[in-house]
Amino acid sequence: MIRQSVLAALTLAACEAGPDPGGFREELLDPDNCKECHPEHHRQWLGSMHAYAAEDPVFLAMNARGQRETGGALGDFCVRCHAPVAVALGKTTDGLNLDELPPAYKGVTCYFCHNMATVDGMHNNPITLAMDGIMRAEVSDPIANEFHLAEYSDLVDAQTLKSSAACGSCHDIVNGNDVHLERTFAEWRDSFYSDPDPDNPQLKALYGNTCSTCHMYGKTSPIADYDGVPTRRLYDHGFPGIDLSLTDFPDAELGPALREEQRAAIDDLLAPSVCVGLCVRPPENGGDGTDIVVWLHNEASGHFWPSGATQDRRAWVELQAFSGDQIALASGVVDDQSSIDAAAAEDPTLWLFRDITYDAAGDRTSLFWEVADYESNLLVVAKEAGAKYDKATWDERIWHVDGPIDRVSVRMKIRPIPFELFDELEADGLDPALRTMVPTFVPAGTVIEWTPETAEMTDLEGPCVKSATCFDVISMSDAG
Repeated sequence: MIRQSVLAALTLAACEAGPDPGGFREELLDPDNCKECHPEHHRQWLGSMHAYAAEDPVFLAMNARGQRETGGALGDFCVRCHAPVAVALGKTTDGLNLDELPPAYKGVTCYFCHNMATVDGMHNNPITLAMDGIMRAEVSDPIANEFHLAEYSDLVDAQTLKSSAACGSCHDIVNGNDVHLERTFAEWRDSFYSDPDPDNPQLKALYGNTCSTCHMYGKTSPIADYDGVPTRRLYDHGFPGIDLSLTDFPDAELGPALREEQRAAIDDLLAPSVCVGLCVRPPENGGDGTDIVVWLHNEASGHFWPSGATQDRRAWVELQAFSGDQIALASGVVDDQSSIDAAAAEDPTLWLFRDITYDAAGDRTSLFWEVADYESNLLVVAKEAGAKYDKATWDERIWHVDGPIDRVSVRMKIRPIPFELFDELEADGLDPALRTMVPTFVPAGTVIEWTPETAEMTDLEGPCVKSATCFDVISMSDAG
């Protein structure tokens, strides 16, 4: 059960706060105080990128570089999402003093999400906090307790579209050059996953999803270790995405276990995300040799794939074709400690998914404040439910081999950030040795192999195989 010493301390603080029990109290800012009643939530959050947001060495180095190169004009652009409570309370204006602040002011904390009053825009964190002693949730009949007042809010109700607006306001970034650099919320908003219930427009529709649907899966359980709390839906607060902590935050003892839990959650999220179809057939225009055709489809993401900081994301196809025991073709075969950018520069057949960003002079840049334009080739998400398997939502690539093929293997790989970024930010404190911690994920559902025995004849004019994640990889041949 909860520790009575902490209960007593918080109760005393509430009494000393004056006649308004809903008034602001600093004790509510510290997630360590929340864990007494919400130990499972706290453990999940502690291993999340939300908790890590102001400790992330890539963020810290990038913010330091941006402040230096813009002469401080970058201001709170980064930190308003990475340490929003600190910004709201005037504890920082640029994030350069985060190492001097207590943990309660760093990261995306319990108080920030559960004290939201309004969301007044669609990007760059336009969230206003109530700055009171009321913690808000999707619970319409909260249990009275000694710690804080509680009330329902549709901003944190997983069944409402408004909850996605709350998440999306930080997961959608427009830089100072009016470039829509991170577009996750916009991608979701323009897709059929954001369709409202026609009978209740505040709620998601039958085929709709909110951000919480995928990134806060959970279980049926009491949501607090407190007398009288009934069984409800306990939403997971690990918020898996694609980024993984690179250091032993919060400490060397607990950090490795949290990272393993985080990685397992990311693997689970990625597993069904992409559908792969693989066909082997004679060349379309006649002639000798063999064509290998790979079809890709964003199968289970409510936004593009990859998404987020797509100027840093690297996703690619690894393909190997064999004639007997000999490799007839290899594309995208890059080990986990080698640069995918270097491999792509040497192999024009490598199929790489990312945003390429340019500065005002038209030169490539990886520094977001310099970006004035970009090119994108991500796997899109359908705008309408009926168009999910429209051919326009699929991507196709053909490789040619001068000879017969007996076996082809294919899988997708994805990294959250490129190794080159460590060299670029070394002068601003990013340790190059941390690049060994950058993960390379293989979505389990994308791993398939073609052989004449396992393939099926289809209307794609060749024997094909498909990944188990595909609803129907061939159906797009008849659509749209």
